[in-house]
Amino acid sequence: MKLIEFTDKGLYCAAGDFYIDPWKPVKKAIITHAHSDHARPGNKHYLCHYLTKPLLQARLGDNDYQSIEWNEFLLINGVKISLHPAGHIIGSSQIRVEHNNEIWVVSGDYKTENDGISGRFEPVPCNVFITESTFGLPIYNWAAQENIYTHIRNWILNNKENGKTSVLIAYSLGKAQRLLKAIGPLQEKIYVHGAIWNMHQALSSAGILLPEVERITPDTSKETLKKSIVIAPPGADGSSWMKRMEPYATGVCSGWMQVRGNVRRRNADAGFVLSDHADWKGLLSAVKATGAEKVFVTHGFQSTFSRYLNENGIASAEVKTEYGNDDEEPANDAGFVESVPDIDEQNTQEKL
Repeated sequence: MKLIEFTDKGLYCAAGDFYIDPWKPVKKAIITHAHSDHARPGNKHYLCHYLTKPLLQARLGDNDYQSIEWNEFLLINGVKISLHPAGHIIGSSQIRVEHNNEIWVVSGDYKTENDGISGRFEPVPCNVFITESTFGLPIYNWAAQENIYTHIRNWILNNKENGKTSVLIAYSLGKAQRLLKAIGPLQEKIYVHGAIWNMHQALSSAGILLPEVERITPDTSKETLKKSIVIAPPGADGSSWMKRMEPYATGVCSGWMQVRGNVRRRNADAGFVLSDHADWKGLLSAVKATGAEKVFVTHGFQSTFSRYLNENGIASAEVKTEYGNDDEEPANDAGFVESVPDIDEQNTQEKL
């Protein structure tokens, strides 16, 4: 029997009788991070990193939560468990499972570039590695984040000069916090949508130092928001909520923006290739660093990435899970795309 099995409820360790990021309710769940496709309601007991706990409380309400620090070991029915930094969002963790001299690691979602707030990704030696593959195609290669941050700041300054409010579209948990770090040097007041405000409050209450923001409420006047900076989740894009920002320009922050056609399809004024997932090179470097004898590839371009690993001497298999692509949708070398002709992603894939 495998140490971790792929079941209809999720990744299951029979020896320890627990699941990792189950998509159906179970008795005992170990959670890699607080995004909704990995941390679902209905479980009786949750084990997670201590910075993930306040996020789960904010999203799922009161439950039986247990939290530990990275590299802290505990035993569950004789199975040795530990959490290790995944670098995806604040509190995100890889799960190391050891039993009978065999070690498996479940990556959850991860990125290999250190964003300064999520913890530096830590390669964990193991026999078997279960990796995500959200951006598991060679076309996905990220520019250095400082270059992207510079473009975001310049875009904001240009909008202000032209009398426009800058509305940055980003996921409320993860990307929004990174944007605060990117925008910080401008020393401007930052306004946020309520969904981002809720995550900001949960993290601040847990002791995470984040720049101050102001929530947009029905009482926030249009004059106040004129030429300001606003961060909003994708669900707000194009909604009536945005009308009070007029005139405004939208900048979508997502790894999917590397495919130029996605900027046009999102009707965005600018696309910033900023992802909380590993790019192609990051995925390969992470897999190799584990030294794993076997790699299972989940959500994303798992078929392509698994095939590439096999063709390059790393035994791999594709595994279907119910995790989504929470992040995002190629660009110039600086990671910035404006509305320009399409890159034919399908043709690119055929060239692999």
